[in-house]
Amino acid sequence: MGWSIKLFSIGGTAVRIHFTFFLLLAFYGVVGWNRGGASGAILLVTLITLLFACVVLHEFGHVFAARLYGIRTSDVTLLPIGGIASLERMPEKPAQEIVVALAGPAVNVVIAFGLAFLLGARLDLTQMARLGQDPLTLVDDIAVANLWLCLFNLIPAFPMDGGRVLRALLAIPLGYTRATRVAATIGQALAFAFALLGLLGGNPLLILIAVFIFLAASGEAGYVQAREYTRGYLAAHAMITSYQTLSPSATADDAANLLLRTTQQEFPVVDGAGTMRGVLTRDALIAALQKTGGGTPVLDIMDRDVPTVPENACLDHVFQRLQRGGPRIVGVVDPQGRLAGYITAENMTELIMIQSSRAAGPGAAAGRAEGGRAIRQ
Repeated sequence: MGWSIKLFSIGGTAVRIHFTFFLLLAFYGVVGWNRGGASGAILLVTLITLLFACVVLHEFGHVFAARLYGIRTSDVTLLPIGGIASLERMPEKPAQEIVVALAGPAVNVVIAFGLAFLLGARLDLTQMARLGQDPLTLVDDIAVANLWLCLFNLIPAFPMDGGRVLRALLAIPLGYTRATRVAATIGQALAFAFALLGLLGGNPLLILIAVFIFLAASGEAGYVQAREYTRGYLAAHAMITSYQTLSPSATADDAANLLLRTTQQEFPVVDGAGTMRGVLTRDALIAALQKTGGGTPVLDIMDRDVPTVPENACLDHVFQRLQRGGPRIVGVVDPQGRLAGYITAENMTELIMIQSSRAAGPGAAAGRAEGGRAIRQ
């Protein structure tokens, strides 16, 4: 996520903090100062910092639960509204999604009761209105806040944890795509309710959370619907097959000439055996022309870390790799390992536009059967 800095990594998952989080600390620092001067500011900032440490633990509950099902998480980012774990995908089996969704709130429950048993914290939910007012109750505040974090996250407002549990339960009778649509609608309705409460109560943070829920629900529903359009197709159906390549001996000037003569934004670098060695993008080419000149070998400036899939790979898996913060291009290879084509996020978007138009237009039933041949480029 942009505008964030990496703090540390745990088990291959980076923990990042968004710059807006510091605005939140500054806001509560001012609130604490107005309450009790410097000591009040320090107390409230300390409380918020400790609570967000609990939020990190909450997100790692999701991370480690997802790993049970072979799902990796690239990073966890702290925002003023909470944390976001960037899972590469959510499990589509309802039972698995429920486990992953509930793992986060379960961590908050463990923290709350752990503080109660180990440090004698009082679990009085009415204390929520008095958080950060007395340093002697800091442990109590953290324990109570964790219970509230658990309860709040279990609200069935998709894509919050409770909303994901709701989606998983709805998926049993309705199917994954329709369940996502219903859960997203419920989440958006609750987001309106949160926004109204925030306006009436003068709570800007609640309004911010409402906006996040509304946009995230819309985005998740759109993502699942778009992915549904790719089901039943193979990578060979969507790959670009009309393109120009560069040889490993080519230079930046050679690539510049191709850039002018074609509409391509990226150029596969292919050796004499037909094996893709990497991809040179337009941005990398322009940067090289500015810094090292036209004689720069493409081998020095190309992107070597380009994933490849076989022609018979399921297209929805390729879609996930392109959409979830993955690579910009995926190579498609034939059974002999030679480059047969490639897929970009842009041409995947075009495929989805075509499929959604077919679904909305006449002859929708026949369109799916013929789509594989029609969308090949």
